[in-house]
Amino acid sequence: MKMLLAIVNYDDSRNVMSHLMKAGFSITKLASTGGFLRSGNVTILIGLEDHQVDDAFEIIRTYSTSRRQIVPMTTDLGLGAAPPMPMEVSVGGATVFVLGVERFEKI
Repeated sequence: MKMLLAIVNYDDSRNVMSHLMKAGFSITKLASTGGFLRSGNVTILIGLEDHQVDDAFEIIRTYSTSRRQIVPMTTDLGLGAAPPMPMEVSVGGATVFVLGVERFEKI
């Protein structure tokens, strides 16, 4: 048995979760925040059998897309002020971990 932990961009999360549930996966959703952009994420936990891991990955890969976005960043120029500087970054996509589960009980 495995525990799949997927950190998904908030904008993609509803679509990812909907398709996971349609495929028969039971999920737990946790709200989380990314560190670099301080933007909303959703952490999805899925308990599954070893043979289901690839199916879950395919759904997450299909419905969480990476894209480029311009975000305002601030830089201190040594003048005591931090003017906004636009910066192009990659957002979206998913970070996925697969963890071995020693024991599982639904109580």
